[in-house]
Amino acid sequence: MTRAALAVALIPLALAMQAPGAALAASPDAPATDKSVAEMSNNGRAIEACILAAARVHQLPPAMLVILLNVEGGSLGRVSRNTNDTVDIGPMQVNQIWIPLVAAHWHAAAASTFRALRDDFCANVEAGAWILRQGLDEAGGDFWRGVGYYHSHDPDEKTRYLQAVLRQAIRLQALAARPAAPAHSQNTSATRLPAQADALPPAGSNSRN
Repeated sequence: MTRAALAVALIPLALAMQAPGAALAASPDAPATDKSVAEMSNNGRAIEACILAAARVHQLPPAMLVILLNVEGGSLGRVSRNTNDTVDIGPMQVNQIWIPLVAAHWHAAAASTFRALRDDFCANVEAGAWILRQGLDEAGGDFWRGVGYYHSHDPDEKTRYLQAVLRQAIRLQALAARPAAPAHSQNTSATRLPAQADALPPAGSNSRN
């Protein structure tokens, strides 16, 4: 996984579909009216701001959060049941075992923490970024081992997860290489992260962010 391959990442417009007010734009048959384009643009900017803020607070590359959002494939309101009888919550699919620790981190009750993880994009991404930071700290500076810890400490599960991370990084890089669509095009498919989305460390790097 080279630095060049991860230097640019996009926030797919699908992420904007998780924000309120985007139902019209979510339909592939809906006309790209000025209102729907404005809603998508506003939602995209809000999502981008949340990702950049979480990355800044927890000293993470914003591109890594974008990649994990795509790997996890969650959405607002989504609660996914696992085979071990736990559930994963919201856009970053935060596992319920983290609720007590996230609640302590937020100085909040467990019930309100669950609702925020489920229904608030910014809260869910901040929690995911905080959990990733715990993994990176535990990994002692081994960036990719820490990313694997976001999903699991089991060696096989961690390897499979990092393979999924690589696939999404390559996919997002390919999207980034496409020519930008016109502002009012119905095919507008992604919002580019600003220059703060620094390159990620290469595989095997022990550098800290």
